[in-house]
Amino acid sequence: MAIRNIRDLKAQLPPGGRLMGLDLGSKTIGMAISDPGLTVASPVGTIMRRKFTTDVQDLAKELRGRNVAGFVIGLPRNMDGSDGPAAQSARSFAQNLIEQPQLLGGQVPEIAFWDERLSTSAVSRMMIEWDMTRKRRDEVVDRMAAAYILQGALDFMAAEAARAALAARDEAKGDAAGLDGRHDEEDRDRDD
Repeated sequence: MAIRNIRDLKAQLPPGGRLMGLDLGSKTIGMAISDPGLTVASPVGTIMRRKFTTDVQDLAKELRGRNVAGFVIGLPRNMDGSDGPAAQSARSFAQNLIEQPQLLGGQVPEIAFWDERLSTSAVSRMMIEWDMTRKRRDEVVDRMAAAYILQGALDFMAAEAARAALAARDEAKGDAAGLDGRHDEEDRDRDD
């Protein structure tokens, strides 16, 4: 298990391995999971926080049978991009997972962070637009925020893959154009 750059995370996952998004709050942990194709994030639940060991044991129960190969953990950075206490807490949570993999039942998923500034606010605004009651919003906001975080990471990884494919295609076109140019030169040399 290692903390990866989000750009490198997908390459570390086994085929069909899913990602779980985590929104680490002070009172709860919101969870979301991707599909095996890493395109769609779906909210799955919320864990009430107690202490690290108990939280991870609860998390391990949620991982069973889901083929989770990695975590995308929301990193609540300050608006200026710096890390405050909440971001440090998220980093500590990830580091503790790495140092105590036995708590996950022997699973050793990869970890990446995703900047989650304003994710809870964005999700809350969406739920208000959907005319969701305050009580219902309070029940689902953490898992919806986890899905929002995970979906942002999935969309980024898909965009990165598309950019890489375009660059490879353009490079292949450039190589083909270079070959065509050499053949033209060879033909001219033979004609002389």
